[in-house]
Amino acid sequence: MMRPASYKPLAKALHWLTALLVLLTIPAALLMLTPGIERSVQDPLFIFHKNIGVVILVLVALRLAYRAVNRPPPLPDSVPSWQRQVASINHWLLYGLLLAMAISGYTRVTAGGFPLEALDAMGVPRPVPRSDSLAETAKAIHATLRYPLIALIVLHIGAALHHAIIKRDGVFQRMLPFR
Repeated sequence: MMRPASYKPLAKALHWLTALLVLLTIPAALLMLTPGIERSVQDPLFIFHKNIGVVILVLVALRLAYRAVNRPPPLPDSVPSWQRQVASINHWLLYGLLLAMAISGYTRVTAGGFPLEALDAMGVPRPVPRSDSLAETAKAIHATLRYPLIALIVLHIGAALHHAIIKRDGVFQRMLPFR
């Protein structure tokens, strides 16, 4: 069997950096929202979560721009049509949810009047006006979208492991960083 074409190095770097940061923000969010957690633990987690969210927004935008110019390599012929469709839908939903989470988080923070330490230090202006109702709406969106995002991440990882461990068809290896 012919080995499937790999993703290009920049696509791999953007994928793994995004994945790492997303997988770090999820437990940080869960921990920072735990009732009774001490402020000395909660505050650094909020700072991390908010600022990494901005980085994720930039990375996803870069990934989408890169993908618009550099199509991903095709899946091998051994992958059934329905799996190709599910993979495509999952990828686009992941992109959409990551953007929606980052934008709603940013809106929640800025409309709520909270600091965004990294951007504030760079003097980046805030395009979102201070508004409690907008902040609450963004907060509700951010909180609601976490569930489908986590579900899609689990589906994505499960599919990758299925191809790596069970199928051994080279699909997983296409995204490995040092291949």
